[in-house]
Amino acid sequence: MLGVDPGTLRLGYAIIETNGGVRMRYVECGVIKAPADPDVGKRLFAVARDLAEVIVEFAPHAFAIEKAFHGKSAASALKLGQARGALMLLAHQHGLATFEYAPAQVKRTVVGHGAATKEAIAERMKLLFALRRAPASDAADALAIACCHALRRL
Repeated sequence: MLGVDPGTLRLGYAIIETNGGVRMRYVECGVIKAPADPDVGKRLFAVARDLAEVIVEFAPHAFAIEKAFHGKSAASALKLGQARGALMLLAHQHGLATFEYAPAQVKRTVVGHGAATKEAIAERMKLLFALRRAPASDAADALAIACCHALRRL
């Protein structure tokens, strides 16, 4: 299972394994940083290329991504939409079933309420997977998205 927290500057990703039940096993999570380039197309190409390497290495069967939401501005929402489109295309190119979850739904599923902070999500992921330290916030969000998908599929 691949969970993705989309972005045009930083993209969080997480790989977990599930056994079809409630058991989840942490495999990897991280952050892909886009090059400092004003051209959004070049940034999207770079993050999609790097995420494709993750897909090839881990061969997930499903792709879960955060749904678009009303961001700080219309420009931010548009850029997020561009990132989501590029990443969903990538997932389909690799034959992955694609699932979308609203941010509040992810927070409710993994923390218990829809207004959880990024810090609360990171701490919950640390506890859930018995990690030595909390993941970076973008990676923790991706891990939470993957968990949300796994738990919603029960």
